[in-house]
Amino acid sequence: MGFGRKNQQEIVKEETKIWVCTSANCNCWVRDNFKSSEVPACPLCNNEMEPTTRVLEVINNPNKI
Repeated sequence: MGFGRKNQQEIVKEETKIWVCTSANCNCWVRDNFKSSEVPACPLCNNEMEPTTRVLEVINNPNKI
């Protein structure tokens, strides 16, 4: 029986560029299309961030110019 079950859309994932904090004590990361500057600083600890990739759900940024 499937009471209350709705047909759910398949979650689309793709390899996404992200920025990861270089501090060993910080787990912060930011998607490239949501960064605040060309080379972002960590929003939590203000350390440098480095680019990498992860397979994540696709999220579009409507405010991106």
